[in-house]
Amino acid sequence: MRGLFGIVGLLLTLAIVGVLAKKQLGSVTTVAPPAGFASAPAGASVQQQSQLMQQQVKQSVENTMQQARPMPEDK
Repeated sequence: MRGLFGIVGLLLTLAIVGVLAKKQLGSVTTVAPPAGFASAPAGASVQQQSQLMQQQVKQSVENTMQQARPMPEDK
């Protein structure tokens, strides 16, 4: 009897997780690129798009590295 309740509870939990996952995946829409990233030209090849993305990531990393790091306050 105890094992039956365990299996029923497990199946009920699995059903709830499945419904929530389906609901979450159903609400996912196409994600727009971040504001700092320019979109590739309409006729760009995959290689050109890849190079553009690589350049943008490189610029983003360089900009981040150039920012001053906040110093902790001495106590």
